[in-house]
Amino acid sequence: MRRVAAADRRPLKEDRLEARVTPEQKKLIARAAALRGTSVTEFVVASAQEAASDAIKEFELLSLHDEARAVFVDAVLNPPAPNAAARRAAQRYKEQMGL
Repeated sequence: MRRVAAADRRPLKEDRLEARVTPEQKKLIARAAALRGTSVTEFVVASAQEAASDAIKEFELLSLHDEARAVFVDAVLNPPAPNAAARRAAQRYKEQMGL
């Protein structure tokens, strides 16, 4: 059996990103990469990936504080009775789904 080297198991990188930066930005990024012991490309990709993950989490995460949290929890634990429009919508759904 042939052993596969760890490098062979890394995902294939096929897509490219390009960015135009000022000389000052490039120096700053290169310095940060050097301090981390990585290449500029590795530093930029890792930083962009972290920023993208943070942006997605921030967008998708619902944060409630104090009174808003209490109102939300109360609504989940003690939902109001469905009104006429909600009952009609539920009936239409059941009819469409054959329930």
